[in-house]
Amino acid sequence: MSFKKSFTTFLSNAKGFKFLPLIVYILIGAIMFSSMFSSVKPEKLNLELFKISEQTIRSPYTIEDRASTEKKQKEAEDQVEDVYTLNTDYAANRVDLVTSIFESVSEVNEESSEDYTKKLQIWEETSEEERGEEPKRVSLEKKLELLNTKLPTDIIGALSTSVFTVLLEASPEQLSRAKDSTVTAVNNIMNTRIPANEIENAKNNVDKELMYANVDVEVKKGITELAKYAVIQNVFFDTEATEEKKRQARDAVEPVRILQGQIIVEEGDLITKEIYRQLDLLGFLNSGNAFQPFIGLVLLILLLITAFVFYFHDEVPQKRNRNSYILIFGIIFSVSLVLMKTISLFQQIDYSEIGYIVPVAMGPLLVRLLINERVAIVSSITFAICGSIIFNEGITGTFNFSVGMYYLVSSLAGVLFLSKYNRRGKILQAGLFISFVNIIVIASILLLKNGNYTELEIGFYLIMAVVAGIIAAVLTIGLLPFFEAGFGILSTMRLIELSNPNHPLLRKILTETPGTYHHSVMVANLADSACEAIGANGLLARVASYYHDIGKTKRPQFFIENQMNIENPHDKIAPQLSKNIIISHATDGAEYLRKHKMPKEFIDIAEQHHGTTLLKYFYFKAKENSEKEISESEYRYPGPKAQTKESAIIGIADSVEAAVRSLPNPTPEKIKSLVSSIISDRLQDGQFNECDITLKELDIVAKSLCETLHGFFHSRIEYPDSNGQKVKEA
Repeated sequence: MSFKKSFTTFLSNAKGFKFLPLIVYILIGAIMFSSMFSSVKPEKLNLELFKISEQTIRSPYTIEDRASTEKKQKEAEDQVEDVYTLNTDYAANRVDLVTSIFESVSEVNEESSEDYTKKLQIWEETSEEERGEEPKRVSLEKKLELLNTKLPTDIIGALSTSVFTVLLEASPEQLSRAKDSTVTAVNNIMNTRIPANEIENAKNNVDKELMYANVDVEVKKGITELAKYAVIQNVFFDTEATEEKKRQARDAVEPVRILQGQIIVEEGDLITKEIYRQLDLLGFLNSGNAFQPFIGLVLLILLLITAFVFYFHDEVPQKRNRNSYILIFGIIFSVSLVLMKTISLFQQIDYSEIGYIVPVAMGPLLVRLLINERVAIVSSITFAICGSIIFNEGITGTFNFSVGMYYLVSSLAGVLFLSKYNRRGKILQAGLFISFVNIIVIASILLLKNGNYTELEIGFYLIMAVVAGIIAAVLTIGLLPFFEAGFGILSTMRLIELSNPNHPLLRKILTETPGTYHHSVMVANLADSACEAIGANGLLARVASYYHDIGKTKRPQFFIENQMNIENPHDKIAPQLSKNIIISHATDGAEYLRKHKMPKEFIDIAEQHHGTTLLKYFYFKAKENSEKEISESEYRYPGPKAQTKESAIIGIADSVEAAVRSLPNPTPEKIKSLVSSIISDRLQDGQFNECDITLKELDIVAKSLCETLHGFFHSRIEYPDSNGQKVKEA
């Protein structure tokens, strides 16, 4: 008993501790780090060049082997042949050159002939006495000299004199045929590919081209030499094209990768230079980077804790005592992670797949029942990430994605199942549903791996899937009362159970004060709709409304809704006594709920639903009957005023229901006016000063109450009875 009191005292003090969230987050981070530390810690290996490996080493991740890639790229480049490009302009240039030589020969012949004709004409016109020796034709030597002035020196030097002599002595017809044959031969040969090493072969082809030329033998010899001179190399090395081709060959090489799980060296094998280089590339030899995995782990933990901080700040209002929920989450998370880590130790005795038996869904189930669904989903994701790291031993990589996926789907299955069936009796069914989902997930994993499994192995996997779901449900059922009682948490499931009409206290209200019970049900409907309209906890308001007037069971006949066929006892007693009896139902109800260990939220609402409002009827009655001054404070409820939106709305709904029930003919206009009046009176009386409800929310509450009341007091159709009298349909 002393331990229980000490624990309760600790929780009470912790709830108000300002730095509790920071401490819880630090502890969660520390537990996460310690549980995953060994899984990311780099293994120390005794590796030396040209030594025998003591164990089989696999690549922990996929990485590109740049040295091997560059080697393959260099080999691909070396296999690329040089690119030689055909210069088509060379054929036209050499044809033009040959044509120019023939044209120059023709010009020399024409000029020589003109000069001879001119001199002969002058000689003939001269008298015989004055005539000299008859002019002679231009000599071949003169023609050669004239031709040398018309042709470049490189051409003169490259061709023998006999070529020009033959051409100069040839007749115009021979020269024309020689020109055509030479141009044709040069054009045909130069339009073929002539690399440097094929020039002689190309020149030899000139003989074949000019074999059937219709010219004299001497002329053929001359034009053959000329054509061979005109044939030159027309294919040259293309630097840019060669480099581009090498680049394409280099780019076509697929990067050499060391794949995750690939065996680098087997146990008993010699560590060669190549193996040693790969081990160095993978970081097995570099002890200086041993701290990097820990930095990565710390960053991951900080990211996850940031998500927790964000969701708790956004999802759990301060009024719900956020510290309690953070502490609950910290305990659930820590227990789940410790359980996960403990089971992972069995991997060391060759149970590498033992991770599938972890009841990981327990944590998200408890978070869903005690906090809310969104935080439970974040927890599911976190457990999946942590589990994939914790159970990576024996797996080539930092993350065991199979286990991570299994944990994620298993946890989400439980959370989503309880979203639809939010009752304690459904937890075991949720466990069975989780087991069913686990079986499907494991089956999909085994099929995707496409491995050969024996029937015994498959059966072992399926048993782990079923056991994990059932144990998660059993642990949830066992731990849930501890959290609810120890932290005073009013979960959704607990609220649904307390709303059962067979609950002893509700049966007490129903049997002893049936009018109060009916009134409470009406108030519950009104408060539930109004709370949901402004985003408050409608279920809490509904269930708390069932119990808010339980204090009336102490003296039921003094409350008008229970005065059936009896006189009003207040007519026979003094206003002071009536006031005490009426006011006491709030404090009596709170004490009664406290005695039966009902949730604190119910106790607060029982005390606060009237706030410090004035009992106007008995106050004015006392003023009429007394000659001395009556203090208004004596006729006010002791309070406290409403501290939460739910308490404020229940107080409004309580007054509205009683007031509307007293109306002789409630119309929509009367109801709206009455609701506005009651809210306005409470607002002006300062009854909402201690809760965070806004004027806009009060306006929404008024509209919601009117809509619900219109449903209660809708118009009835009159039907004639058997006697012809009209009665209204209920």
